[in-house]
Amino acid sequence: MAARSGSRCNFWLPKKKRSCANTRIESSLFCGNHSQRSDGQWLPCPIDPSHSVLQENLESHVKRCPLLKQNVALSGQVFYQKGINAGNQEEEEENIGSCYSVVTSEMKRSLVYGMSVSTFHQLVKKIEEVHGGICNDIEDSHLSPEACNIWFNKEIDRKLPFQEKHVLQQGSILGNLEKIGALKRCNTNVECSEKDEDSVPAVVEFGAGRGYLTQMLADCYGVKKVYLVERKSYKLKADRSLRQKENLVLERMRIDIEDLNLNAVESLQGVPYVAVGKHLCGPATDLSLRCCLSRQDGESPVLRGLAIATCCHHLCQWKSYINKEYIIGMGISKDEFHALTWFTSWAVDDDHGSKVPGVEGSDLIASKEEEEGDKVEDDSLSSVEEVVKKMKPMERAVLGFKCKQVIDAGRMKWVKKHGLDSKLVKYIPASISPENTLLVAGKLSPVLA
Repeated sequence: MAARSGSRCNFWLPKKKRSCANTRIESSLFCGNHSQRSDGQWLPCPIDPSHSVLQENLESHVKRCPLLKQNVALSGQVFYQKGINAGNQEEEEENIGSCYSVVTSEMKRSLVYGMSVSTFHQLVKKIEEVHGGICNDIEDSHLSPEACNIWFNKEIDRKLPFQEKHVLQQGSILGNLEKIGALKRCNTNVECSEKDEDSVPAVVEFGAGRGYLTQMLADCYGVKKVYLVERKSYKLKADRSLRQKENLVLERMRIDIEDLNLNAVESLQGVPYVAVGKHLCGPATDLSLRCCLSRQDGESPVLRGLAIATCCHHLCQWKSYINKEYIIGMGISKDEFHALTWFTSWAVDDDHGSKVPGVEGSDLIASKEEEEGDKVEDDSLSSVEEVVKKMKPMERAVLGFKCKQVIDAGRMKWVKKHGLDSKLVKYIPASISPENTLLVAGKLSPVLA
């Protein structure tokens, strides 16, 4: 046993109060994760850019990268189509006429701080005007559907993880779907029939993570097929519990939403389904909407409704944003859109999410130009960075929330344009999560269509 422990990494982990359990590498006291990095040039791995490799080792690494085998297997799947949901090329050329690249947070900050003070104030005023015209009807819809009582009352398998804040969020998402008729609770004595036009036998969860939103849906509503879309690997997933349910078919697709052709999933063709997502980060919301609604024909899965809780708007990209036409129509340029996404981080950068009373009608930079006179417009006397530093935290938070809602309103309008009755609601109190906006949509009734 002593010899075995002697081969372990000597790096001390203060939070765990023990040494690292990984095996140390040859001629070192530490494992590969904790050994001091070489001074050579490190390059992102072309297969998986989340890790980097020494330039001299790159050629050999790409032949044995752990994700290589997974990518080869994935590319052979019928539903894999590289970049199918990334954005329309004609749309790109028409609207911006230039090549896309990921715009990092640092680049967005530089963009904002590089503005003149007068340009910055004009942009804030524009955001105020746009928000005032389209975001005044976002209602509270904090629901606790009766169908989910077994979860609310903790009448579930004790092996399943239970955190009240997550259960409340998940329940409200499903309750809002039920409210618009996209979900129907089955009679406890009679199973939902696939021939029942109101039944929804399938659910597709985007950014599924461990899959516990779908677990609640499967426990409380009559779904027959479950598709979990997630690019990462997780432990302690809901899959084991879901597979134990009778008459439920589960398929976990480890794929980036950007590359998923949902129409090519054979077992889903022609099947009614609902699409759900809890806290779909940044562009993942846009990719999911495009995945569900861009290409519909007679063989396509039948989308009965969707409920997506948006978050991480600071990660949004012009490249993937679903409704560039709406943004441009509001008089907002590509660069201003990236500035707008950067402002959204102010909404949740402090413990004030539950204290923002409501962004409607709030003045952002209260008469600052009147207070400081013409010098505010004089770039030689001030800078945007100084203006931002002088803003009160609550002013920044309100601006951040407004920018979030402007971005989500464009998504809502795009969904409505594609045939669903859509709306934005606050599905949970901000005290539970400041990321509390839900895009919910269902089929228009024959009378309204």
